[in-house]
Amino acid sequence: MKISVIVPSLNPDEKLLEVVKSLKEKGFNDIILVDDGSDDSHKMAFNEAAKYDGVSVLVHEVNKGKGRALKTAFEYFLKERPDYDGVVTVDGDNQHKAEDVLKCCEAMISNKSLILGVRDFSRDDIPARSKFGNNLTSGIFKTFCKLNITDTQTGLRAIPREFIKDMLEVKGERYEYETNMLLALKSHNIPFMEVGIQTVYIDDNESSHFNPIKDSIKIYKVIFAYFFTTTAFKYTLCSISSWVIDNLLFNIFSFIFVAAVSRDIRILLATVIARIMSSFYNYLMNAKLVFKSQRSMKTTFIKYYILWIGIMLCSFLLVDLFTWLLGLNLQLTALCKIIVDLCLFFASYNIQKKWVFK
Repeated sequence: MKISVIVPSLNPDEKLLEVVKSLKEKGFNDIILVDDGSDDSHKMAFNEAAKYDGVSVLVHEVNKGKGRALKTAFEYFLKERPDYDGVVTVDGDNQHKAEDVLKCCEAMISNKSLILGVRDFSRDDIPARSKFGNNLTSGIFKTFCKLNITDTQTGLRAIPREFIKDMLEVKGERYEYETNMLLALKSHNIPFMEVGIQTVYIDDNESSHFNPIKDSIKIYKVIFAYFFTTTAFKYTLCSISSWVIDNLLFNIFSFIFVAAVSRDIRILLATVIARIMSSFYNYLMNAKLVFKSQRSMKTTFIKYYILWIGIMLCSFLLVDLFTWLLGLNLQLTALCKIIVDLCLFFASYNIQKKWVFK
């Protein structure tokens, strides 16, 4: 197992040397420290660490952020360590214990996956700001990004070599970069798993350079920006706009036909014309904007309208069936229609994604 340990640090104290020493004792022979623009009064820790065999120090003359520090180390790794299996990122404040670092590396090798070292935030001794921040972010990840990650703030991540280039393409220069890395697991189809590690906070995490307000805003901005560009969100917007267009067209054609035909024929014509026109709009938006299909228009058009007809028939049959079985009155039938169509909405999304526009 040939792993490079990456430790980005800004203005470190003696804890950085403790990290290096413990890693060496566990058999890690390649440690890459990144001095992210530390001032002169904090250079001693890097100078002392560089005396150990197998320790390299990369220097940013000015502070560029944790994201850029990690990218600098990734670039160095790809160029200088061509025969290594991967890297593991570790914080320089001694919160990640060497035995946990080793455990994550072993899991990476055996599972060929990116490994997240996750802490237990249910404990009573976790600093309040860390517990609240992680639980909130974890919940948002699960709700909006469909990523179930226990510890979204962990800096202990073992990354196989094959995924390092993907990580270099991830946007972000500061703390938001680590959030973008997690989002990239989904967008780049990178397999990952979690490994439980010790939960260590030193002096209530006072040595952290994380700004609770400024950096949190950047992180949540990244998360919501990701959600608003997801296929599911665009599909929902497209469906809502199609519904609005359908209703507008229905009213327009109802007005046009009001003096020409009987009420029943007017409603039927307005409904059919509006539904056909709004469905064609929905088809074009889904094909070009939502799913960005590369398949021929003829193929997707036929499949879309097969599904379109099928969804309408299912809606009618299911509502009619439940109304008959449950003996629903007019108001409950309307509620049943909403529930059935909502279920069909999600079914239609998956069918369009996996069959119509695949």
